[in-house]
Amino acid sequence: MTAPLLEIRDLRTCIAAGDRVIRAVDGISLALNRGETFALLGESGSGKSLTALSVMRLLPDAGRVVGGEVRLEGKDLLALPERAMRDVRGRRIGMIFQEPGASLDPVMTVGDQVREVLDRHLGLRGSAADRRVLELFEAVGIPDPRRRMDEYPFQLSGGLKQRVMIAGALACEPELLIADEPTTALDVTIQAQVLGLLRDLQKRTGMAVLLITHDLGVVAEMAHRVAVMYAGELVETAPRERLFTAPAHPYTRKLFASVPGRHLRDAPLAAIGGQVPALWREFSGCRFVERCDHAFEACSNSQPAILQLEGGQAARCHLHDPRFAGRAARAATTVSAPLAAAREPMVAAPLLEVRDLAVHFPICRGVLKRVVGQVRAVDGLSLDLHAGRTLALVGESGCGKTTAGKAMVRLLEPTRGRVLLRGEDLTALGGAALRTRRRDFQIIFQDPFASLNPRMRLAEIVSEGMLALGVGGDAAARDRRVDELLEQVGLSTDMRHRYPHELSGGQRQRIAIARALAVEPKVIVCDEPTSALDVSVQAQILNLLRELQQRLGVAYLFITHNLSVVEFLAHEVAVMYLGRIVEHGGVGQVLESPRHPYTQALLAAVPRFDGQGERLRLRAEGDLPSPANPPAGCHFHPRCAHAQPTCRESYPSTVNVAPGHSVRCVLTGPAAS
Repeated sequence: MTAPLLEIRDLRTCIAAGDRVIRAVDGISLALNRGETFALLGESGSGKSLTALSVMRLLPDAGRVVGGEVRLEGKDLLALPERAMRDVRGRRIGMIFQEPGASLDPVMTVGDQVREVLDRHLGLRGSAADRRVLELFEAVGIPDPRRRMDEYPFQLSGGLKQRVMIAGALACEPELLIADEPTTALDVTIQAQVLGLLRDLQKRTGMAVLLITHDLGVVAEMAHRVAVMYAGELVETAPRERLFTAPAHPYTRKLFASVPGRHLRDAPLAAIGGQVPALWREFSGCRFVERCDHAFEACSNSQPAILQLEGGQAARCHLHDPRFAGRAARAATTVSAPLAAAREPMVAAPLLEVRDLAVHFPICRGVLKRVVGQVRAVDGLSLDLHAGRTLALVGESGCGKTTAGKAMVRLLEPTRGRVLLRGEDLTALGGAALRTRRRDFQIIFQDPFASLNPRMRLAEIVSEGMLALGVGGDAAARDRRVDELLEQVGLSTDMRHRYPHELSGGQRQRIAIARALAVEPKVIVCDEPTSALDVSVQAQILNLLRELQQRLGVAYLFITHNLSVVEFLAHEVAVMYLGRIVEHGGVGQVLESPRHPYTQALLAAVPRFDGQGERLRLRAEGDLPSPANPPAGCHFHPRCAHAQPTCRESYPSTVNVAPGHSVRCVLTGPAAS
C-alpha cells in the first residue's frame, strides 16, 4: 500500500488568550494520499483553519503547536527549521487563504505578487514570468487579465481577489494544495471553472487537496473523503458517498438540515441552537451534548471515542456504541418539532426607487493621468425595493453588483441616475442631511475583515452607529442592545471585549451583520452577508433576517451568488450582467422559468445532487468581458449559444414576458439601440 503524502498524527494546537489557553485543535489525526481530495467540514470556530495553519506553520503569534506530528512524505514539518520550511511553502504546499483581502499585499500589484512566487521557487523572471502570470490569470477566469496584472488589490472585487489568491497558490503546481474556503467569494460559473481547473491539475500532476469549506455542493463534487470537525475534534469521517447518504453523527445530520432551498420557504431553517463551546474549558463528556437533540446521561459524563462503522465510516458518538443500542434506534426515528410558517408580506408602494443608475470609473494613463476610457461598472440600472420584501441581485463577480449597492447608499457617487427613498432623492443630499438619513439605510460589506476597525472592540463596533446617529438611548441601554444583538447573531456576550483579529472569518461577518442591524434601518444592502458562514450559522442568520423583516418591515437588497439562499429568502430576483439588469421577476418566475440565456447558464451551474452525492453541472462558456470594453450590442452575445446577427448590433429593449417578469433579449422581443 502506498504511503500517504500527508499524515497528521494527534495534532494539538493552543492559542494563548490572556490567562486562558484555548485548545483550538485537540488531537486531530488524518492521512491524505496523492491525487485525493480530503474535505474538512464544520462550523466557524471549530478549528478547521487553524488545522491548516498548523500544517503550514503560519500560526498567529499567540498560537503554537503543543503536540503531534505533521509528516509530508514521511518528513515531520514541525521539526524543520524555518529556512527549510520556506522552501516547502508555495513550492511543495500551496495555500488558498480564507480572506484574500487580508492575505494580499496592498502595496504590490497582483501581478507582482504572483511573480514573486515564481521567482522565489522556480527562478522565473522577466517575460517568462509575465507569460506564466497571464496564463494563470486566464485559467482562473480573471477578465482582461493583461490589464488586471498591473492593478492593486483595492481595485479588485472580492471575487477577483479570490481568483488572484488561487492563481498564486497554483503557480508552482504544488504536490499538496490547502484550500481554505477557495470558492467562497466566487459566483457559480467561475466556481465551476476553478474547480474544473483543480480537478485537471490533480489528474495531470497527482496533486492532493485538503479542502476546507462549508459548501456541501463543492464537497459533493470534489471530495473523495470527508471529515466533520467540531470544537477542535473530528466527530465523523467517511467516504463522500457514505456521508451524503447516511450521515452518522447528530451534528452532521444537523448541518445537512440547515441547507436552505425553495422547499423550505414556508418555514424557518433548522438552525443548530447554541454555540460551539469555549475551548479553554475542561470537557467531561461529548462536546456537542449541549446542542444535541439525542443527548442522554452518558453523553454528559463520558467522552465518546471514535467508533468504526460500516463502509469506511467512523463517528465519535455514544449513539453508535453497542452499549447504547436502544438510544441509537430512537435517534433514527426522532422527528423534529414543526416550524412556524413564514408570513408573506403585503406589497405597497416602493420604499426605494432606483432610476437609470450609472457608475463609471475613469481609466487614466501616462504621467499626466489623462483619461483614456471609462469602466462602466453600472450602466443604467433601474429597480424598486418594497418594505418587508427582499430583492436578490445576482450575477457573476465583476458584473457591478457591489458597486450598485454602494452607490445606492452613497458610498460611491453615481455618474448619473436617481435613488429615491420614500420619494426623497438621496443623490441630491449632502453633509448633515445625508448623515441624518443614514439611519434609514445600512450596508453589510462583503469583506468583514476590511470593514471592521481593528483598533475597536466588538462592543464598540456594534454600538458605534447608535452613538453616531443618536439612537439606542443612554450608555446602559446601548450596552444591553449590544448584548442582545450578539446573541441574535449567534455570538456569546463574553466576546464583546475582543478585537476583530481574535475572531474567525465567520464570526467577523456576524459582527458586521450586528452592526448593520443596531440602528434598525428601513433598507439594508446585504453584500454577500452569508458567504463566509458555514451552513448552520447561515441558517441562523437567514432566520434572523427574515424574522426582522417580518417584525420591522425592513427591505433587503440581497447581493449574492448563492442561489439556494435566493430560493429561501428572496421575493424577487434581478439578474445583472456587465452593469445592466437582463432579467427581473418574482423568485418563482426567474428560477423556475428563466428566459434569458445568461440566467439559464447561471442556474445550470448550480449544484445538483444525484443519489450518489454527485454534483451535476453545465457551464457558461468564456469569461465575463471587461466593463472597460464591453462588446457591441447585447453584452452577452460572445458567450451565448443562441446569439443572432442582431445581437451584435444593438442592445435589446426590455420585454415583459409575464406580469412582473421582464427580460432584455431578442429571443423575447425587438432590439433597441
